[in-house]
This record gives sequence, structure tokens and C-alpha cells, in this order.
Amino acid sequence: MPRRILEGVVTSNACDKTVTVLVTRRVVHPKYKKYMNITKKYHAHDEKNIHAVGDHVLIGETPPISKTKRWIVLDKE
Repeated sequence: MPRRILEGVVTSNACDKTVTVLVTRRVVHPKYKKYMNITKKYHAHDEKNIHAVGDHVLIGETPPISKTKRWIVLDKE
């Protein structure tokens, strides 16, 4: 099964080798048929600590790295 790849914006890089990425996606409400923006934060592994707040990045699924990290930063857009 292919691993998911998501696109988002770095909102925090305070932890060592970890960034918090805010991913926004648009979904249609099942009853009202209106588009809604759904946001979710993911903790991603950043091995070299090169990403700063505001960077657009791609994150991909990986086996668990720590208690909250299941994603790894793939590349900047």
C-alpha cells in the first residue's frame, strides 16, 4: 500500500529534530453541500533542523519514530 504524502506549512520548530506542520484540506459537508476547510497538525521528523516557521513542506508517512511522530519531512515545495 502506498504511503500518504501531505502538504502543509510549518507552524513550530521549537523541538529538536521535530517540526509541527499544519495541513489544510477542503471537504464537502454531507448535508449542506458547502465546502469547509479542515485543518490538522502533525509532528514530523526533521533530521537536519533546516525548516523554519512558514515553510511549505511535504510530509510522508513512516513507521513510528516516537510517541507522537509518524511523519517525516520529505522536501520543500
